[in-house]
Amino acid sequence: MKLNSIIIGEGTPLLILHGFLGMSDNWKTIGNKLAEEKNFQVHLIDQRNHGKSPHTKEHSYALMAEDIKEYCEQNSLSNIILMGHSMGGKTAMLTAAEYPDLVEKLIVVDIAPKYYEPHHQQILDGLTALEEANLESRQEADKLLSEFISEKPVRLFLLKNLNRKSEGTYCLKVNLETLKNNIEEVGKSLPQDKTFNGPTLFIKGGNSNYIKEKDKQEIKKQFPEVKFEEIANAGHWVHAEKMTEFYESIVDFL
Repeated sequence: MKLNSIIIGEGTPLLILHGFLGMSDNWKTIGNKLAEEKNFQVHLIDQRNHGKSPHTKEHSYALMAEDIKEYCEQNSLSNIILMGHSMGGKTAMLTAAEYPDLVEKLIVVDIAPKYYEPHHQQILDGLTALEEANLESRQEADKLLSEFISEKPVRLFLLKNLNRKSEGTYCLKVNLETLKNNIEEVGKSLPQDKTFNGPTLFIKGGNSNYIKEKDKQEIKKQFPEVKFEEIANAGHWVHAEKMTEFYESIVDFL
């Protein structure tokens, strides 16, 4: 599979994997800073069934980890730094565990290796309504989505998935059907025998409950060289909510 990506700058390859229903564009601001100020070659990747990457009927962490390995082969990348948020964090964990010779350092943003129950139903219902409507403007899409999701920042994030078709109507970039059919896969845990012994940073939003204190012992078993960082007054989208503090955390680690 050939994943779509935005590549910025020259230097040590740093691959960034977005979360569920996200895309490469979500990380452009941080990607530009890392490339310009710290001499990384940043690869902002659309994972399968997201953004402009291929749509398939299958969606699993095993496949997504394989996609990243293939991407590195296609682009002649080695000794990469791999960073992932939420679903992308789980892909990053498994990639590092399966292909440790490929990954130099690992950064996981606000997700643990444990199982999470499906909790995106309202968002999926809202996106389904968008897909079924014959939308003619982004304002119309936002109004419809607001019936399902009250938080404006979440709606703005989701509306990045809107794509204008040639006849002026809109469709979704994300492969909604496959993601709904495989929603159990998104919450799956990293198998306990999968470990990565390289330098690892787990970043948690202070207001987020995705990583709990009791999860840290399990994380240490699978990632023995782990460092934990908590960013105060940030939720699950810690990189967007507290960009300066987040950026400083990853630069310190790298």
